[in-house]
Amino acid sequence: MKLASPEYVNVLLFVESRYRTNRKKVRMTVERVLKENGVAGPVEVSIALVGDRKMRELSKQYKGEDKTRNILSFPLSEGEPVVMPTDVLRLGDIVISYPVVIKESAEYEMLVDDRINELVEHGLLHLLGLHHE
Repeated sequence: MKLASPEYVNVLLFVESRYRTNRKKVRMTVERVLKENGVAGPVEVSIALVGDRKMRELSKQYKGEDKTRNILSFPLSEGEPVVMPTDVLRLGDIVISYPVVIKESAEYEMLVDDRINELVEHGLLHLLGLHHE
């Protein structure tokens, strides 16, 4: 297998219609993080930008907390092993709350797309098993 390169990385990006993001920048962030961490391809990751209602629902269901948050990540490596019919390394899912990103971007005085990409990087590191201390 080769190192993750554009032709070996599949980024499944779901963005609710009322939200906007630079899809190319998200993909480049994913490719950079995979390369920096020596991840071999082919690789697939799913990223969703959702509203606060959906994020609160997921937070309640998976974290037991009735609150919204900026990001949740769901690594495929947790829980029961999943046997895939292909050689694609499916890392899992990253869910980001767009309304929280808007608030944080204003608070941190940064562009919304830059904050989204910081969270994509953070979530991807979690999917790779790298957690903050």
